[in-house]
Amino acid sequence: MPFNSSLKHQFLLAMPNQAESYFGGTVTYLCEHNEEGAMGLMVNRPMELSLNKLLEQMGMGQCVGDSIFVMEGGPVNNERGFILHTDDTRYDSSLALADGLMLTTARHVLEAIGEGKGPASFLVALGYTGWGAGQLESEISENAWLTCPASSEVLFDTPFDKRVQRAADSLGIDFNLMSNEAGHA
Repeated sequence: MPFNSSLKHQFLLAMPNQAESYFGGTVTYLCEHNEEGAMGLMVNRPMELSLNKLLEQMGMGQCVGDSIFVMEGGPVNNERGFILHTDDTRYDSSLALADGLMLTTARHVLEAIGEGKGPASFLVALGYTGWGAGQLESEISENAWLTCPASSEVLFDTPFDKRVQRAADSLGIDFNLMSNEAGHA
Protein backbone atom coordinates (compact mmCIF):
# COMPACT_ATOMS: atom_id res chain seq x y z
CA MET A 1 0.00 0.00 0.00
CA PRO A 2 1.57 3.33 -0.99
CA PHE A 3 2.18 6.08 1.56
CA ASN A 4 -0.64 8.61 1.24
CA SER A 5 -0.65 10.80 4.33
CA SER A 6 0.94 10.83 7.74
CA LEU A 7 -0.80 9.34 10.73
CA LYS A 8 1.59 11.17 13.08
CA HIS A 9 -0.19 12.32 16.27
CA GLN A 10 -2.91 9.70 15.87
CA PHE A 11 -3.84 6.80 18.10
CA LEU A 12 -3.82 3.25 16.81
CA LEU A 13 -6.40 1.07 18.53
CA ALA A 14 -5.69 -2.64 18.21
CA MET A 15 -8.77 -4.18 16.63
CA PRO A 16 -10.44 -7.15 18.34
CA ASN A 17 -8.88 -9.54 15.81
CA GLN A 18 -5.55 -8.82 17.54
CA ALA A 19 -6.84 -9.90 20.97
CA GLU A 20 -4.43 -12.84 21.17
CA SER A 21 -1.43 -10.94 19.78
CA TYR A 22 1.19 -8.88 21.60
CA PHE A 23 -0.76 -5.72 20.73
CA GLY A 24 -4.16 -7.01 21.88
CA GLY A 25 -6.11 -4.35 23.78
CA THR A 26 -3.57 -1.59 23.23
CA VAL A 27 -3.62 2.08 22.31
CA THR A 28 -0.48 3.28 20.54
CA TYR A 29 0.41 6.94 20.10
CA LEU A 30 2.13 7.50 16.74
CA CYS A 31 5.14 9.78 17.27
CA GLU A 32 6.25 9.52 13.65
CA HIS A 33 4.84 8.21 10.38
CA ASN A 34 6.34 8.84 6.97
CA GLU A 35 7.28 6.99 3.78
CA GLU A 36 10.09 5.21 5.66
CA GLY A 37 7.82 3.73 8.32
CA ALA A 38 6.30 4.55 11.68
CA MET A 39 7.24 4.73 15.36
CA GLY A 40 4.91 4.82 18.34
CA LEU A 41 4.49 4.18 22.04
CA MET A 42 1.84 1.96 23.60
CA VAL A 43 0.19 4.17 26.21
CA ASN A 44 -2.12 1.87 28.14
CA ARG A 45 0.09 -0.99 29.27
CA PRO A 46 1.70 -0.09 32.61
CA MET A 47 4.61 -2.19 33.77
CA GLU A 48 5.01 -3.40 37.34
CA LEU A 49 7.78 -0.81 37.59
CA SER A 50 6.92 2.50 39.27
CA LEU A 51 8.63 5.61 38.00
CA ASN A 52 10.10 6.15 41.49
CA LYS A 53 11.69 2.68 41.38
CA LEU A 54 13.15 3.40 37.92
CA LEU A 55 14.53 6.74 39.12
CA GLU A 56 15.99 5.03 42.19
CA GLN A 57 17.66 2.38 39.99
CA MET A 58 19.20 5.21 37.95
CA GLY A 59 20.41 7.05 41.07
CA MET A 60 18.03 9.98 40.66
CA GLY A 61 15.64 11.87 42.96
CA GLN A 62 12.19 10.36 43.39
CA CYS A 63 9.51 12.89 44.23
CA VAL A 64 6.85 11.72 41.78
CA GLY A 65 4.91 9.30 44.00
CA ASP A 66 4.59 5.55 43.75
CA SER A 67 1.34 5.67 41.78
CA ILE A 68 3.07 6.70 38.52
CA PHE A 69 4.04 3.66 36.50
CA VAL A 70 6.37 3.21 33.57
CA MET A 71 4.62 2.12 30.38
CA GLU A 72 5.59 -0.82 28.22
CA GLY A 73 6.09 1.25 25.07
CA GLY A 74 6.52 -1.69 22.73
CA PRO A 75 8.65 -4.69 21.86
CA VAL A 76 11.53 -2.81 20.21
CA ASN A 77 14.53 -1.70 22.34
CA ASN A 78 12.61 -2.30 25.56
CA GLU A 79 15.64 -1.22 27.60
CA ARG A 80 15.52 2.26 26.07
CA GLY A 81 13.44 4.97 27.73
CA PHE A 82 11.17 7.51 26.07
CA ILE A 83 9.44 10.47 27.71
CA LEU A 84 6.31 11.81 26.05
CA HIS A 85 5.54 15.15 27.68
CA THR A 86 3.84 18.51 27.42
CA ASP A 87 5.83 21.46 26.12
CA ASP A 88 5.35 23.66 29.22
CA THR A 89 8.96 22.77 30.05
CA ARG A 90 11.17 22.69 26.95
CA TYR A 91 14.44 20.85 26.49
CA ASP A 92 16.94 21.23 23.65
CA SER A 93 17.04 17.45 23.32
CA SER A 94 13.27 17.10 22.82
CA LEU A 95 11.50 16.62 19.52
CA ALA A 96 8.32 18.67 19.04
CA LEU A 97 5.49 16.41 17.89
CA ALA A 98 2.09 18.15 17.70
CA ASP A 99 -0.47 19.95 19.85
CA GLY A 100 1.99 20.82 22.60
CA LEU A 101 3.55 17.37 22.89
CA MET A 102 7.25 16.57 22.87
CA LEU A 103 9.32 13.39 22.89
CA THR A 104 12.73 12.92 24.41
CA THR A 105 15.10 10.15 25.40
CA ALA A 106 17.46 12.37 27.42
CA ARG A 107 18.44 11.44 30.96
CA HIS A 108 18.32 15.06 32.15
CA VAL A 109 14.55 15.17 31.53
CA LEU A 110 14.10 12.18 33.86
CA GLU A 111 16.33 13.94 36.40
CA ALA A 112 14.15 17.06 36.19
CA ILE A 113 11.00 14.95 36.68
CA GLY A 114 12.59 13.21 39.68
CA GLU A 115 13.44 16.60 41.20
CA GLY A 116 9.90 17.89 40.67
CA LYS A 117 11.06 20.35 37.99
CA GLY A 118 9.83 18.48 34.93
CA PRO A 119 6.88 19.04 32.62
CA ALA A 120 3.37 19.24 34.09
CA SER A 121 2.27 16.09 32.25
CA PHE A 122 4.44 13.21 31.10
CA LEU A 123 4.47 9.53 30.31
CA VAL A 124 7.62 7.42 30.60
CA ALA A 125 7.86 4.29 28.45
CA LEU A 126 10.44 1.57 27.96
CA GLY A 127 10.62 0.34 24.38
CA TYR A 128 8.65 1.39 21.35
CA THR A 129 6.63 0.02 18.46
CA GLY A 130 7.95 0.27 14.93
CA TRP A 131 6.89 -0.48 11.39
CA GLY A 132 8.91 -0.52 8.18
CA ALA A 133 7.94 1.28 4.99
CA GLY A 134 4.35 0.41 4.05
CA GLN A 135 3.95 -2.09 6.89
CA LEU A 136 1.52 -0.03 8.99
CA GLU A 137 -0.56 0.91 5.95
CA SER A 138 -0.82 -2.78 5.08
CA GLU A 139 -1.86 -3.71 8.62
CA ILE A 140 -4.52 -0.99 8.62
CA SER A 141 -5.92 -2.26 5.30
CA GLU A 142 -6.06 -5.75 6.86
CA ASN A 143 -8.24 -4.38 9.70
CA ALA A 144 -5.56 -4.75 12.39
CA TRP A 145 -5.81 -1.13 13.56
CA LEU A 146 -8.38 1.62 13.89
CA THR A 147 -6.96 5.14 13.77
CA CYS A 148 -8.34 8.14 15.61
CA PRO A 149 -7.11 11.59 16.68
CA ALA A 150 -4.74 11.65 19.63
CA SER A 151 -5.47 13.76 22.68
CA SER A 152 -3.52 14.83 25.74
CA GLU A 153 -6.57 14.01 27.86
CA VAL A 154 -6.30 10.33 26.89
CA LEU A 155 -2.51 10.31 27.27
CA PHE A 156 -2.27 11.97 30.65
CA ASP A 157 -5.66 12.10 32.39
CA THR A 158 -7.49 8.87 31.53
CA PRO A 159 -7.02 5.68 33.59
CA PHE A 160 -5.07 3.01 31.66
CA ASP A 161 -8.01 0.61 31.40
CA LYS A 162 -10.26 3.33 29.94
CA ARG A 163 -7.89 4.67 27.27
CA VAL A 164 -9.07 2.44 24.40
CA GLN A 165 -12.72 3.43 24.83
CA ARG A 166 -11.93 7.09 25.51
CA ALA A 167 -9.91 7.26 22.27
CA ALA A 168 -12.73 5.48 20.38
CA ASP A 169 -15.19 8.01 21.82
CA SER A 170 -13.60 10.63 19.53
CA LEU A 171 -15.05 8.63 16.62
CA GLY A 172 -18.42 8.06 18.29
CA ILE A 173 -17.69 4.31 18.58
CA ASP A 174 -18.36 1.91 21.41
CA PHE A 175 -15.19 -0.12 21.03
CA ASN A 176 -16.67 -2.97 23.06
CA LEU A 177 -19.14 -3.59 20.21
CA MET A 178 -16.44 -3.90 17.51
CA SER A 179 -16.38 -7.16 15.58
CA ASN A 180 -13.41 -9.44 14.99
CA GLU A 181 -14.19 -9.47 11.27
CA ALA A 182 -14.24 -6.79 8.59
CA GLY A 183 -16.83 -6.53 5.84
CA HIS A 184 -20.49 -7.50 5.69
CA ALA A 185 -22.65 -10.46 4.78
